[in-house]
Amino acid sequence: MSRKYILLACFSGFIIAIDQLTKIYVHTQFQLHESIVVIQNFFSLTYIRNFGAAFGFLAQAPSVFREAFFLIMPPLACGIIIYILHGTDERDRKQTLALSAIFGGALGNYLDRLQFRYVIDFLDFHYFGKYSWPAFNIADSAIVCGVFYLLFLMLTEKKPQNT
Repeated sequence: MSRKYILLACFSGFIIAIDQLTKIYVHTQFQLHESIVVIQNFFSLTYIRNFGAAFGFLAQAPSVFREAFFLIMPPLACGIIIYILHGTDERDRKQTLALSAIFGGALGNYLDRLQFRYVIDFLDFHYFGKYSWPAFNIADSAIVCGVFYLLFLMLTEKKPQNT
């Protein structure tokens, strides 16, 4: 097996493990909407059930559409990631890590949807009750970091010079 696929399995597996362990902890130790302040007026751990996508997108959509959408999209996204990874140079660890982060995050949230039909979110950032970022989880963080890292790699990639 090629090193890039081993790296994908290891790094995405690590993300999935951390994501699922933190979600299991929150799900079993917190009551729904219970919040524990970690940094006053800035960060709390708050148990939220997200029936939609990022920022609650599609949360109000009809449940038949929403559930079908969220059961189809993650495997499709993971298939696309595998396809992209197939065309990636064996030595390109940076791109492989970015794709692995997205892959692991997508599977982490997909496991929630399969088990609960919602995603467990708990990282709750806010500023003195005036500004609040929607709660998220480790899988969401991995997806966002992976996407931004891919964008960074594309924007800083050295283009071959035409002579």
